Amino acid sequence: MEELEGFSILNRQAQIERLLTSNFDLAIIGGGITGAGIALEAASRGLKVCLIEKHDFASGTSNKSTKLIHGGLRYLKQLEIGLVRESGSERAVVHKLVPHLVLPEKMLLPIVEGGTYGKMMAAIGLKIYDFLADVKGSDRRKMLDKEETLNKEPLLDKNKVLGSGLYAEYRTDDARLTIEILKKTATFGAILMNYFEMESFNYNTDSKIKSLNCVDHNTGSTYVIKAKYYVSATGPWVDLLRTKDHSVKNKYLHLTKGVHIVFPFEKFPVKQSVYFDVPDGRMVFAIPRGRVTYVGTTDTNYSGSLDRVVTTKNDAEYLLEAINNTFPNVQVTIKDIESNWAGLRPLIHEEDKDPSELSRKDELFISDSGLISIAGGKLTGYRKMAQRVMEVVLKTMKEKGEKKLKVSSTKTIPLVSPTLESSNDVNQYQLYIENQLVKLGITDRYHAWYLCTTYGKQSDTILEKSEDFENKNALERLIRAELWFCIHYEMTNSLTDFFVRRTGRLYFNISSIKKYRDIILNDFINYLNWHADKIVLEKVELELLLQDATTYYNEEFR
Repeated sequence: MEELEGFSILNRQAQIERLLTSNFDLAIIGGGITGAGIALEAASRGLKVCLIEKHDFASGTSNKSTKLIHGGLRYLKQLEIGLVRESGSERAVVHKLVPHLVLPEKMLLPIVEGGTYGKMMAAIGLKIYDFLADVKGSDRRKMLDKEETLNKEPLLDKNKVLGSGLYAEYRTDDARLTIEILKKTATFGAILMNYFEMESFNYNTDSKIKSLNCVDHNTGSTYVIKAKYYVSATGPWVDLLRTKDHSVKNKYLHLTKGVHIVFPFEKFPVKQSVYFDVPDGRMVFAIPRGRVTYVGTTDTNYSGSLDRVVTTKNDAEYLLEAINNTFPNVQVTIKDIESNWAGLRPLIHEEDKDPSELSRKDELFISDSGLISIAGGKLTGYRKMAQRVMEVVLKTMKEKGEKKLKVSSTKTIPLVSPTLESSNDVNQYQLYIENQLVKLGITDRYHAWYLCTTYGKQSDTILEKSEDFENKNALERLIRAELWFCIHYEMTNSLTDFFVRRTGRLYFNISSIKKYRDIILNDFINYLNWHADKIVLEKVELELLLQDATTYYNEEFR
């Protein structure tokens, strides 16, 4: 595997020098899934692209979703037919682009007395859902009777369940997906920088944006970046940038908070992903994933800190009540929760609508200064959102008589090399990793599943590198090899980058952080030459995230 020089933290200074000496066609502010998608769309079509992110890539909304590439069944009930059609068709596209990371996941929709979906409504709704999403073959929905439903998921309440619908969705890791898109973008020559914040705009005499004033949070140095076009894909921070640009007018964001809680699998051993009713009329997912089961999400109005979004006791109790109402033999408590995450949805405000009623459609705001802002939207629709942004840029380029671009090809560009072509390839490769790990003395099959669904065939590089370390414990060698890979190939800059966005351990294997953080810290010190103050800062930041992932606060931070 060739080193991705454009996406290694060890080459950061060289990338900054390129950033300062280049005139870009497009400068993107925001390194979440939306910004990453726009960057790949633009760079692969021939534009000279840079992207800057004030924290780590995917550190906002893009690592706080339900981690599903899904069509949004509930949007069908709200008659958002276009959104369901687009999301449904995009699921299959993204699965083909990265099959180890976007995995087929059968979803069970229980039918209960007085529930959101009756038998007829569920049957018709799921059939329309399959039609809009162009679902084929065995993935098409099946209607199950009570006995079949309880066989699929024995933990459901046999006194309430009437039957169910079984339909196709896809599970992912949202942060990993963002990282892989950015890595692919770097191969097209784009400059991509994390911990690099846009502080203010500079304007020409026509009041058009001519450059960005930026600060590198690693060094404190300030820089100016120039481009022809500027896009803000900053999620919950979109209105903050529009305010700096003096361009917030009629429409503005409405932020809602979504919380997920995570249990050890033995505490909530669902056999099957379930999309179930909550007494207040909402619906919630329960999804088994490796060694855990996670449940979410809430949907409440939010006006607290954008930089520290936490889970309250009320959030946790709402989800606990939902679980215990639907799965009466489980009876989980707040003490059973292993970790949690809380994130924000940057939706477009609509008067007199509850949070769950707000549209998930994306929307573009184009200011007189030339700033193109995009907000709203869903993880699933990142490619289509990128194309809508590019349509705006292309229209202006055409008016100015600028160069023609290549046609969009992101529908067929594999996101990870070496590639896996199908779910069957993924399954076969996971078996191969199992055999390789057994040779190292690692017999727990979880680790093969984790490597395969996190890195795909890039796991070969990690396994090979693990042989270079001298630790007696094979799992210690393996995690050190992971860090080596993430530093050399994935712009990993901090402990939280590694334990949260690159590996997902904060949410799905939190005990492993406490077990390995000292080993990982020592390797960071050696790779990046951290000084004493930096080490203290890194420890404090990781400890704060560990605290927030295991604490249930009385109120939001303001």
